[in-house]
Amino acid sequence: MTQTNIDALLTRVAALEAQNEVRKTIARYMALCDVPCAPLDGESLAALFTDDAVWEGIGPHYARKFGRLQGRAAIVEMLQRYLPPTPHFASNVHFLTSEHIEVMGDVAKGRWIMLQASGYVDTKAELIAARLEIDFAPSPHDENNAWLIRHFRTERLFDAPWHVNPRKEAHA
Repeated sequence: MTQTNIDALLTRVAALEAQNEVRKTIARYMALCDVPCAPLDGESLAALFTDDAVWEGIGPHYARKFGRLQGRAAIVEMLQRYLPPTPHFASNVHFLTSEHIEVMGDVAKGRWIMLQASGYVDTKAELIAARLEIDFAPSPHDENNAWLIRHFRTERLFDAPWHVNPRKEAHA
């Protein structure tokens, strides 16, 4: 095996590891936006974004509803308006599909279709489908090769009403 072959394999392994880190970041983001959520010790939405991150709604519905937010603090402040203890969601869960992740050195771009199943505190409920396009960058502060969200774009594709059955608590 030549050094050229070894270098090519190392590049491919690095890209696969980066893709896995991107998956872990977006999975943590979605889980932390679910309601109810049980974050692990030390987890926070803020830790998933670069300092200069952008979060924006695009398309006719989300551009008007969310606009464009710049900076980690502004993004987290907006997201917290939808999460406990704020009374907004009674239940909320995100599903990702149609994944496509490209890694080009120290830049990664991911695309997904997201289905969000939401029950609101006013007892209404809806299913929302959105297209996500997200740019990621390696964390400059993490020895574990974490990748952070640099630019999050979401575009609502459709929504539909649905019925949520009340959560049945287990009784011992």
